[in-house]
Amino acid sequence: MSKLLIVDDEVNIRAVVREYAEFEDYEVDEAANGMEAVEKAKNGDYDLIIMDVMMPKLDGYSASKEIRKHKNIPIIMLSARGEEYDKLFGFEIGVDDYVVKPFSPKELMARVKAVLLRSKASAAGAAQPTEQRMVFEGLEIDLAGREVYVDGKKASMTPKEYDLLFFLVRNKGLALTRDKLLEAVWGYDFFGDDRTVDTHIKMLRGSLGKYRKFIVTLRGMGYKFDTNGV
Repeated sequence: MSKLLIVDDEVNIRAVVREYAEFEDYEVDEAANGMEAVEKAKNGDYDLIIMDVMMPKLDGYSASKEIRKHKNIPIIMLSARGEEYDKLFGFEIGVDDYVVKPFSPKELMARVKAVLLRSKASAAGAAQPTEQRMVFEGLEIDLAGREVYVDGKKASMTPKEYDLLFFLVRNKGLALTRDKLLEAVWGYDFFGDDRTVDTHIKMLRGSLGKYRKFIVTLRGMGYKFDTNGV
């Protein structure tokens, strides 16, 4: 049974999410603010966190960043703000999904299920032994160690940036549509759209510095990782 941590300063929202989560047979714990969430995440074992953004003591973004320092727990962010900037900031700190209030509890549970499935699949893939290490000029990609180095300096990237880069590299030279990237990196049942891919490609290029040149945009189609003639 998967265990969820619901973090929101509104009692009614926690109650509604708890009701739907328990109906789906999830074990549920609650926190009323970011500080409490950080403490519970550090001291407990959770499979996923549903985190509100605007909360007293410590906001959801700050709480998520603090939790990421200690544990890599999937996080779904809840927010009344649905602007692209807000979503981009959430993805930049490594949240797995972003749900805008007011939301459908049924849709939220579907997103919870999708994120948990992707998390388990990613963990299973990481457990498979591999010794692949690739070097492209000053860009070094360690698939086994899940590390990336830019001119000898270790890059700091979000989990989705790693997933996206590794998939592009494993399919080096192949044209990949946005739909294919969504299916492979986020899962076929992801609720996002093409802009999710474009947003993460932009973030990934920023992390790769001058080696962003290897990620080629295929106008009207998608992207490919290509080192030939670049």
